[in-house]
Formats: sequence, C-alpha cells, structure tokens
Amino acid sequence: MKSFSKQLSFRWSDLDPNFHVRHSAYYDFGAQHRIEILESLGLTIKALQMNYLGPILFREECVFRKEIKLSDAIFMHTKVSKLKADGSRWSIVHEFLNEAKVLHATITVDGAWMDTQLRKLCDPVPTIALQAFASIPKSDDFIQL
Repeated sequence: MKSFSKQLSFRWSDLDPNFHVRHSAYYDFGAQHRIEILESLGLTIKALQMNYLGPILFREECVFRKEIKLSDAIFMHTKVSKLKADGSRWSIVHEFLNEAKVLHATITVDGAWMDTQLRKLCDPVPTIALQAFASIPKSDDFIQL
C-alpha cells in the first residue's frame, strides 16, 4: 500500500460563496480521514479511551494549489512524513488529487500523543499507537526523527 486513500464526496455545505470548496472543509476532511485510518488500524475510540490516549496537533497547515468544485472527483492520499523512533511525535501529509493526479491541495499536520488522564504528552507511547503508526505508509521524503 502506497498510502491510505479515499474518494471525497462534497456537500453543498462544503462550498464557499465562490462555489468552490471552502478552506476549512479541507481540514475537516483531513481530520476525518486520520480518525478513519486510526480506526482501521485498531485505534478505535474505545481503544483510545481504554489506553487514556488521544492524538493532539501542534500545527495544521494547508497549501491550496487548485480550486475544487462540487462535482470534482477528488481523492485524498494520506501518509506519515515524519516519525520519532519512540512514536511520540509525528507528521502526516494529506494530498488532494484529481483523477489525472493533479495536486489540488496538501495538508500537513504535526502531532503527538497525549495521556488523556494526566493531560500531558505520553511518555512512553503505548504499544498500540506504535504498532498503528508503523503500518501507515510513509511518504517518499519520510524522515525518521
């Protein structure tokens, strides 16, 4: 597997007054895809709660290259671009591509794992999170931190 991929379905409410996808909808699609990926790897909401574990973001940035309209066929491809050896810090990249592989936008998020009971960064990171992130495809420019 080269990336986690899914075709996006746009709603009327995803559009802005210029009739293209509004900027904040991109972030919503990225967040939803990250949760779907974690769920598919066994990091379900229940597993996260049982392990007092939650993903947190330090930075979320989108670079917009080409507008997306309501009827466009867009696929989001998600990969890990940076990962600390102990799994405590990571970066994920979401690319929004059309059927011809034209890049419309890229979201990059930098994050970590938080102990939801202690309300601080995890040290050490639970094995369940390490195993999940080990199975997420890496970007071509992947960096081990």
